[in-house]
Amino acid sequence: MPIYEYVCHECDEPFEALVLGFSNVDVKCPECESEKVEKQISTFASKVSSGSASFNSSGAACSTGST
Repeated sequence: MPIYEYVCHECDEPFEALVLGFSNVDVKCPECESEKVEKQISTFASKVSSGSASFNSSGAACSTGST
């Protein structure tokens, strides 16, 4: 289940919302309950199966925490 990042155009509050599947749910700001929100482009990290490296969405290597 994806968690999307949004920003409210009324109060400028950034927030996250869990959106199930491809449903057309009207997302509301949790602070002011405005529906004037915009989905933000989010980055993500993924781990390769060998465990030797992780990459973010721009392709840059991330630290895996192992030495």
